[in-house]
Amino acid sequence: MKASEINHQNIQTLMDVFYARVRKDKDLGPIFEGVIGVDSQSWEAHKEKIGRFWRQMLLGESVFDGQPLKKHLELPPFPREHFSVWLGLFSDTLDEIYTPEVAKSILMKAQMIAQRFQSAIYDMGMGGMH
Repeated sequence: MKASEINHQNIQTLMDVFYARVRKDKDLGPIFEGVIGVDSQSWEAHKEKIGRFWRQMLLGESVFDGQPLKKHLELPPFPREHFSVWLGLFSDTLDEIYTPEVAKSILMKAQMIAQRFQSAIYDMGMGGMH
């Protein structure tokens, strides 16, 4: 049964399912593994950290202490189109876990974040030669 509300448990499920898809993706997998690593412990730590980011974004909890834009600016250059791949995988995962209304509201937040990141990386030239 799909979740009609957002909570810790289904955010964790979102992280598990989504990042399993990312790791298998031919474009995103190598980028993520190049930064995170290939071992399970590193991925679990990443999913926990990003899960805290989404708990802060979706539940209003003050549990995330990172700088996601800065981290993305520090990545090796990658094509802008990879944001669309990321959003597609994220959208598919949301549709699997949440009711359509909840999935749509989360996806709208993800799209706004992706737009800000793309603007900073590609349009403002903050990310170097991407």
